[in-house]
Amino acid sequence: MKKINKVLIANRGEIALRVIRACKELEIKSVAIFSEVDIEGIWVKKADECYPILGDVVQAYLDYDRIISIAKKAECDAIHPGYGFLSENADFARACEENGIIFIGPKAEHIELFGDKMASKVAMKKVGVPVLEGTDEPIEDPKEAAKIAKEIGFPVIIKAAFGGGGRGMRIVKKEEDFKELFEAATSESKKYFGRGETFIEKYVENPRHIEIQIIADKYGNVLHLGERDCSIQRRHQKVIEIAPSPLLNDDARRELYRIATKAMFKLGYESVGTVEFLLDPEDNIYFIEMNTRVQVEHPVTETITGIDIIQRMIQIAEGDKMIFLQEEINFRGYSIEFRINAENPLKGFLPSVGTVEKYLTPGGPGVRLDTSIYTGYKIPANYDSMFGKLIVWAIDWEGCVKKAKRALDEFYIEGFPTNIPLHREIVRDEDFKAGRFTTNYLDTKMDVFTLNSEDNIKEEEEKVENLRKLIDTIKSKNISIRH
Repeated sequence: MKKINKVLIANRGEIALRVIRACKELEIKSVAIFSEVDIEGIWVKKADECYPILGDVVQAYLDYDRIISIAKKAECDAIHPGYGFLSENADFARACEENGIIFIGPKAEHIELFGDKMASKVAMKKVGVPVLEGTDEPIEDPKEAAKIAKEIGFPVIIKAAFGGGGRGMRIVKKEEDFKELFEAATSESKKYFGRGETFIEKYVENPRHIEIQIIADKYGNVLHLGERDCSIQRRHQKVIEIAPSPLLNDDARRELYRIATKAMFKLGYESVGTVEFLLDPEDNIYFIEMNTRVQVEHPVTETITGIDIIQRMIQIAEGDKMIFLQEEINFRGYSIEFRINAENPLKGFLPSVGTVEKYLTPGGPGVRLDTSIYTGYKIPANYDSMFGKLIVWAIDWEGCVKKAKRALDEFYIEGFPTNIPLHREIVRDEDFKAGRFTTNYLDTKMDVFTLNSEDNIKEEEEKVENLRKLIDTIKSKNISIRH
C-alpha cells in the first residue's frame, strides 16, 4: 500500500474542482493544469499548484506525454483523470504506470476491454450477462451491415464500436432508411473517434436506461452503490439522472445488482465504474456498456448513500481494502441531478458562450450545486457545454420533485442562455412527477414544453422595481413607515 501525497488532475471545470475538494479533505496536495483559455478557471485558483499547457486548447487536456511530464516535475504520486478527455484512455493509464505514477482508476486492460463496445459485449456475455441480439464483431461494410440488420429484424440501432456519448449512433426503423443512416453513423464515428467501425443491435422500443454504480478494491471485494435512472435523454445524451429509480420493481433491482457485481468480480475489476443496462417494458434486462471512470452523475449516488466516490477512488488506488460491507451501505431518500448546460433551448439547444453577468444560486437543505462558474467568468466555446450540475435530495420522491422545482426557480444565470428552462418544464410535467418516463420521454414532450422562461426572475425584478418606485414616492412625500 502506497500513500498518495500529491495528485495531478488531468481535467478542467467542475470535475477538476470536485477532485481538488476530495484531495483537500484527504490532506492530499492537488495540482491543476489549464489551457490558455482556462487561465481564469476557479479550479486553477483552488489547487495547491497549477501549470499551463499551451497550444491547442482541446489537445492541452489530451496530450498525456506533457501531462505526465508535468506530474513528474511537480513530484506527483498520482493522476486523477476525471471524466471525458483521457479518463478512458488505456494508453494513458499504461504510460502513468510506466512512469511510476499511480493512475486513479481501473487497470489499463479493463479500460481497453470496455472501451471496445464489441469486445465488452462478448466478455460480459461469457460471464452470464444478458445482451441484446446483434453483431459480435465491428463492421464497416454497408452491404454486409444491411444484410445483418435485416436478419436481426427492424428496428435496429447502429452504434460506434469505439466511442460513446451518443456520437456515431443511429436508430433505423425501416429497411429503406438503413444505407443513409449507416453512412451517417460511420462518418460521425470517424469524425469523433478516428475509427468508423460500428456494430448493430436490436433496438428496444421505449426502454428505461438504468446503471449500477460499482466500487471494487484490489482484493476481490466488489460492491454496488445502488442504481441510477438515466432514461431522460436528448439525442442519446443524458439530461437528468435519478437515484434510485422511482418505478423500478424490487425483483428487477435485485437482479441488476446481482448481475453487475458478479460480472465485475469474475472480470477482476478494480476502482469505481458503472455498468449500464436497458430494461424493456417487461423488465427484461440487457447490458449496453460499462464506463470505466467516475460518472458525471455520481453526486446522486453520493447523496443517497453518504459515500464520497472520489475519495474512495483515491483510497482504492492507494491499495486500501474496502472500508464497509454491502449490508452496511444504507440507501436513504431520492436524489435528482440536472445537468446545467450553456445552450439555447429556443435554437435547438445550440451551444452558447458568454460572460456570467448575474448569478443567483439555489440553496437550502438538500440542495447541492457542483459548478466552476462565478460572476464575471467567461464560458469558452472550446469545450462541452455542461458547466454545472444541480443536485437535490428529499426523503421521498414527491418531496424530491418539489424541492427540484423550488431550486430550479431560484437558479438564475444572466449573460447567455442555458437549459434551465427545460428542467423547469420537466419538473412540472405530470408524467415526470409520477415517475413515468422512458428514453423517448423528451421526444414526446418537447413540442408541448414552453422554453421562454426566465419569467419567474422577471417577476422578481418587477417586484424590486416597484418597491424602488414606492420608496421614491415615500421619500418625495416625506411619509414615515412603521413596521
